[in-house]
Amino acid sequence: MKKQWTRRSAAAIAMVATLLLSSHSFAASENSERVDPRNEAYATEYADQYDTWRSTSDSVQIEDALAEDPNMVILWAGYGFAKDYNKARGHFYAVDDVRETLRTAGPTDEKSGPMPMACWSCKSPDVGRVIEEQGEDGYFSGKWARLGSEIQNPIGCADCHDTRSEEFKNGGPALALTKPHVERAMDAIGKPFGDQSRLDQQAAVCGQCHVEYYFTGKTKAVKFPWDKGTTVDEMEEYYDEIGFKDWTHKVSKAPMLKAQHPGYETWRDGIHGKNKVTCVDCHMPKVTKEDGTVYTDHKVGNPFDRFEDTCANCHTQSKEMLQGVVATRKAQVLKMKLTAERQIVAAHFEAGAAWDAGATAKEMEQILQDIRHAQWRWDYAIASHGVHMHAPEVALEVLGTAVDKAADARTKLVRLLAKKGITDPIAIPDISTKAAAQKALGMDMDAMNAEKKHFLETVVPQWEEQAKERESRDYAPIK
Repeated sequence: MKKQWTRRSAAAIAMVATLLLSSHSFAASENSERVDPRNEAYATEYADQYDTWRSTSDSVQIEDALAEDPNMVILWAGYGFAKDYNKARGHFYAVDDVRETLRTAGPTDEKSGPMPMACWSCKSPDVGRVIEEQGEDGYFSGKWARLGSEIQNPIGCADCHDTRSEEFKNGGPALALTKPHVERAMDAIGKPFGDQSRLDQQAAVCGQCHVEYYFTGKTKAVKFPWDKGTTVDEMEEYYDEIGFKDWTHKVSKAPMLKAQHPGYETWRDGIHGKNKVTCVDCHMPKVTKEDGTVYTDHKVGNPFDRFEDTCANCHTQSKEMLQGVVATRKAQVLKMKLTAERQIVAAHFEAGAAWDAGATAKEMEQILQDIRHAQWRWDYAIASHGVHMHAPEVALEVLGTAVDKAADARTKLVRLLAKKGITDPIAIPDISTKAAAQKALGMDMDAMNAEKKHFLETVVPQWEEQAKERESRDYAPIK
């Protein structure tokens, strides 16, 4: 225990000058100079931070989550995630990945394509720059392709730091919320950024993006559904009260909710959050160099990769023992996840059969609500990256309620189908692979892939050239 205290204390002493955070936020910045969104602009002054940030490019491999679990194609039937859903890569690839996913399709001009501008909001420091220059309506209005040439730089320095402040220029962190909708969300839960402790601010800057959100209003602006709180129940109640849905399910016709990635919310409810162990403690540890200077490792990654700088600061167990604990929890969450999926998939097809048998909207209303709630809870748990590590008890509890609500829907469906004269089990088509599941939904994947290929080969190079010209005009050359 003494060993751990000594290590943490030494690090704290070494960093005390640079960890005194100001309450700089997007709205409070007094410096009117233009935000420089280029991560390379900070490479000389913050070489260690920049080099480790750039190492997030090491996550080259794309992991196809739909191929691993084809059930999800059916669960998201009629929504973009049924087309394409890859596991998250490093921050370096944020812009590339949103351009390349089939969900954003292949727009040919600024008015085409299925997605709104809001889909850029967590991908680039250019977003905060555009909002500051054009206002929120100026940024959010229109389709995703409208400002494709403006959103160029991947997640980096100016997303989390007030890079124009004197504190930052003098080597301090100057943590900041760089998008107004995040400030409003923190205010809604009684945690204004300027009033937060240093630890809470560290979590909040990550919570700008690792969070649940939805698109609202005429401009489809980003909003966090925290008006009633940040638990799965409170957000569900909020969505139900305003009558919000992300889409109507293609098979069951249920009004669905798509959870995004509520890492901040599940972290708050988990053991690490309750003990004020924040995102940076595990994913961006302090590193002491040979000359005694200390910097924050910006290669956001698995805590076990830097065990002595992360887990070992608090835990006395060995790395191997803790890896075993995490593996067990991950397996438990996965088992419950698959159990919930089987129930919800069956409920969707049974609901589809009920509609085909002549069920009325009134007869289906409560059934569809049960399906909506079951899938929302399943999605909340599985979309929260690393939940088996952050809050396994929360994941298991939420997935358990997903199973219960899906079972409620199926019980009602059995009765309704019997009333319509259908007593045999409802057949589920072949969904054993991603391709089979997409075929069962009638999705033309060849056309979608061809459209995306054309977009990447024709439109994206134009965006990049326009961005290059704009940045050469607006900013000083990078040495």
